[in-house]
Amino acid sequence: MGKRGTGAPRKRARRRNGRGRGRTRGPLGRVAPAVLALGILSLGGGAALAHWHADEEPVAAVAPAVPHEAREAQEPRAARPPAAPAPPAAPAPPGAGARRPAAPVAPSPSRSRGPAAPPPAVPQEGAGTFTTARATGDKVGTGTLRRYRVQVEDGTGVPAAEAAHEIERILAHPRGWAAHGRGAFQLVTEDADFVIRIATPATADRLCRAQGLDTRGEYNCETTEGVVVNLKRWLLGSPTFTGTPAEYRHLIVNHEVGHEIGLRAHMTCPGPGKPAPVMMQQIKGLRGCVSNAWPHDEDGRYITGPIVP
Repeated sequence: MGKRGTGAPRKRARRRNGRGRGRTRGPLGRVAPAVLALGILSLGGGAALAHWHADEEPVAAVAPAVPHEAREAQEPRAARPPAAPAPPAAPAPPGAGARRPAAPVAPSPSRSRGPAAPPPAVPQEGAGTFTTARATGDKVGTGTLRRYRVQVEDGTGVPAAEAAHEIERILAHPRGWAAHGRGAFQLVTEDADFVIRIATPATADRLCRAQGLDTRGEYNCETTEGVVVNLKRWLLGSPTFTGTPAEYRHLIVNHEVGHEIGLRAHMTCPGPGKPAPVMMQQIKGLRGCVSNAWPHDEDGRYITGPIVP
């Protein structure tokens, strides 16, 4: 009893120890893991080598996905060269905080105005013959009808038809004679009651002198046949008139046609700063008045003044 009780336990212990040593420390147990690892490595290397020769370029291994935040933490950004230090700022001048006025802008050459056009040349003498405007118009105004035709001396460069239609517009102006019951007018080519002639200074002087009038190469006149307009005044206006030559033509026509409708006397200035009457010889001086080309003001009132004795 005593030997079996003591020997049995030792025998069972050896078997248990033997099985444990065979798994961990036996010759076969030590070799098998190494062979297995070598085989796996050889298979992986062969596969990689075969892949290299087939594609002619290595293929990077796919790394497991890493969250964006973790990737930034694991892979620091490439270092950048330090930036050059900024130069020290210059001290601000006094008053730098105040807004500076904008620099003046030079005018564009394309928009700059060139020199004023020279006045048109006025021939002093023409052919002495006239071309009648082949133009007719409608009757304008009320009262006694006066038909007129327009003639322009040959060689002046002024088209007769253009001059005729301009005179027609002057007589139909809202501040003119026809608009206020002082007569009716109509542009015609023939069978006219009076004629309006535009002539060079020499020819105008000759026509006016025949009526005993001295126009001195400068003035217009009214004759028994009608009106004589000095070409110089038609093209250049008057040095005493503040408007353009086109506006001064209103004064020429209104003054001379005023004589035609019965206003034979001349007027003078009614007072300083007031508009000069069209029946005033404004080219000879304004006497304190303001130059004016129309018989009526903007309210339709007739502009008058003292009669010249």
